[in-house]
Amino acid sequence: MATIRVEVAYALPQQQELIELRLEEGATVRNAVEASGVLLKYPDIELDKRNKLGIFGKLAKADTVLRDRDRVEIYRPLVADPKAVRKKRAEEGKVMTKGGGPAEEKSEIAAS
Repeated sequence: MATIRVEVAYALPQQQELIELRLEEGATVRNAVEASGVLLKYPDIELDKRNKLGIFGKLAKADTVLRDRDRVEIYRPLVADPKAVRKKRAEEGKVMTKGGGPAEEKSEIAAS
């Protein structure tokens, strides 16, 4: 049977796991995650509960059939709601910049 090459990615704050695999054609996202061994290395991953899955940044279901050279990504749950964080910053009067820090710090750096 023909095989496909895929990668499984799981990122933590301090490190990233990127595992390359060869699977049989017709393999699913779940098959790739299980074959990668990442579930054994990181037992806190809960595929059907906390962690969502994706292929190249787009959410995917565990039973999605993979294509050659797909990258399966395991997403960690968000610690804080991004909308709530932006709203809180706005209420505090902080101006957001593209870098995410206060605007005053950026302009001081640029002036140096």
